[in-house]
Formats: sequence, C-alpha cells, structure tokens
Amino acid sequence: MCRLSMTSLLFCFWLVETGQSDAFSLQDTMGQLHTQFAISLYQTLTETENNSNLIVSPASVSLSLGLLQLGARGNTLAQLEEVLGYDINDMHVQEFLSRSQGDSGNFSHGVQLRQACTLFVQTGIQLIPLFTQRVAALAESSLIRGNFSRTNHTRNQQERYGRTQGSGEPLPASGSGELFGSGETQGEASWWGQRLQMALVSTVNFRGVWQKQFLFTDTQNLPFTLSDGNIIKVPMMYQATEVNFGQFHTQSNQRYTVLELPYLGRTLSLLVALPSERKTPLASLESQLNPHAVAAWDTGLRRIKMDVFLPRFKMQNRFNLRMVLPSMGVSDTFNPMAADFTGTSAEEGLYVSDAFHEARIEVTEDGTKAAAATAMVLLKRSRAAVFKADRPFFFLLRQVSTGSIVFMGRVVNPVDQAP
Repeated sequence: MCRLSMTSLLFCFWLVETGQSDAFSLQDTMGQLHTQFAISLYQTLTETENNSNLIVSPASVSLSLGLLQLGARGNTLAQLEEVLGYDINDMHVQEFLSRSQGDSGNFSHGVQLRQACTLFVQTGIQLIPLFTQRVAALAESSLIRGNFSRTNHTRNQQERYGRTQGSGEPLPASGSGELFGSGETQGEASWWGQRLQMALVSTVNFRGVWQKQFLFTDTQNLPFTLSDGNIIKVPMMYQATEVNFGQFHTQSNQRYTVLELPYLGRTLSLLVALPSERKTPLASLESQLNPHAVAAWDTGLRRIKMDVFLPRFKMQNRFNLRMVLPSMGVSDTFNPMAADFTGTSAEEGLYVSDAFHEARIEVTEDGTKAAAATAMVLLKRSRAAVFKADRPFFFLLRQVSTGSIVFMGRVVNPVDQAP
C-alpha cells in the first residue's frame, strides 16, 4: 500500500472538512502542494546540475504528471498521486487547475506564457474514449499518434514539436504523427515487437513586460562574482523604484534577502532570493528551501524604495524526466513490467518510454529582446537601500493569485546561455 504524504493527508482533510477555516481552503492547500512539488523537483535537479544555470517549470511538469494520472491505475496511479499530493480526476482539483491556466498570462497585458503538454502514443493502440475526452478537457494538453517502430523519426518529431510549441509556432502537419481528438485508431499498428509505448513532452516559454521597465540607457557592464570567486563583467540593469523586499534567514541562521518584481498586469511576478553574505554559497540556500520558507515571503515582504541591480539573462534547459522522476517516487510509469495504464487503453504493456521537459526564459530591460547595443552611463549614488544581484541567485516566477510556481531556477553566470 502506498504511504500518503502529509500534504496528501492535508488535501484529503480539506475534502472532508470543506466548512473549516480559510487556512484549509482549496487554494491554500493546492498552493502548498504545488510548492512542495516544485521544491522537491528543483532540489532533485540540483543534485545532477552542478554549478550551472538552471530553470525548470514545476507547473508544466505537474500538469504532465496529471495527464498521466488520467490513464493510470493501481500502483502506477498511487505513485503519481503521491508525488503530486492530489488526484487530478477530482472535480475541485480540475477547477483549480483550470483557473490557474486562465490566470497564467494575458497577451493584452504584455505577458506571454506558452506551455504545452503532449502525450505521443504508438500508432494503432485502441484508446479508451473517456481517456481522450479527459485529455481534451485538460488545458494545454494534447495527444499525438507516433510510429515507434521508426524510433529516430518519432524522436525527431517529438523534439520538433517541443521547439515549435515553445516558440508558439504551429506544428507542421507532416510525418507519421497526427493530431487527433477521438479514441479512434488511425492506421494499422506498426509494433516494435509487442512493446506498446508512450512518450511525454512538456514545454513552456515565457516573455513578459515589467510593470515598471528598466531603461536600456541605465544598463552598465558591472562585475559579477561567480561561484568559484572569479569576476566577470555582465550587463547589469538598474532602476530606482518601490518594490516588495524582505530579509529572512534559513534554519541554520544564514541570512538572505528576497525582492519581488511584478510583470505588467500583476498576474505574475519574479521573486529573486540572494544570500546576504558574499561568502554564503547559493547551494546552502537551495538545500534549505521548503514550503514554509516560501510561504513566509508573502507575509515578510515590505514595500520599500530601493536601487535595484539585476543582470540581464537568458537561459533554457532540457531534461529527461525519465532520469529524474524515479528518484521522486514515480518508477512504475517507466517500467514495462510494472506500468498500469489500463485507463488509457485496454491493451497490455503500455508504459512511458520517454519523458522530456524544456523550459526557457529571457529577462531584459523591458521584457523583450534587446535590439541595439546598450549605452554606457554612470549611475548616481543615492541614499536608498540597494539590492544588487552581483553574485549567484535563486529565482521564482509565480502566479500572484494562486501562488503556483511557473518557473524555478538559479543564475550562476548571467552571460552563459548554454542549454
């Protein structure tokens, strides 16, 4: 029997005691579950991504796992519910996720957030109609047929789809894969032996305009101290503005500061966490992150006028989730002998053979790509407090209304754009 986590028990408690105080409201509970999953995913990735820029979209990955929940049964479903803390088949959960998707971004407000979760299924598999209906109802998700007997072709198609979805371009209607919305088979089966396979691809791309934009003319090449102590020059944005700012400390009493910068429309904001002491490595802050600490930011931030220095940066990461999720408790999903996806198809042997995730973000003066060289100016000193991200820092990009973490990452070298 699968052991329920404390967050799962908390959610079960909410379902029974819906008349209790606001502390146990659905939004609060789901916010805690999402934050717990985000931190767990991020900390798992930091174990393999040593001393490099890192970005991941917990919201996109959790949506992908929710998509798998729709067709999983038995212990496979139990593992997926355990790692997320909730069952996506629950009506209240679906309502919350739909609201979160609707609040993710408004193009008219200068925020563009594109995420897509796609399940590639072997051509010829008879899918259960109820499964395809549920997938179609889940925001930003879709099914695509793929011929896994042509492995290289299908993988190329998966990667091409990830790139086109990330950039907001339409998927070319060519190759062996076809978009569909029903459970009908399309063509004869081309089996790779008798191993029926699925591949999961999730992508997310964000670009936003600051509520108060940085000026290109105020950007300077300033020193940035790397983790190894070396100093490089990076384009450092600057503005004097009122921001939400707070000072905190970890359980081991290491001090750090948090700055919040809202995007246009104030539906999303970027939170930057920076160790207060230069000698404190960012890893010590990352290792002590927990939902309680993140929740304390909401109550601990205060409005203050500051001189803000933030490096311009652009990054993207690609991860093979098949190498990450098993260490978080999701193992049966990728095991052809243990996976149970009988809610997807009545045919035996269906399992997830591949799972990829790609995230990219760009932070500039106005939220768009700089088209011209930056003018160099000298900044006048002021008596205002200073927040200067001139060494490795950690960041969250999250929804203001729900607290859902869209992006989570770190910047250890602002000029390193390698995926």
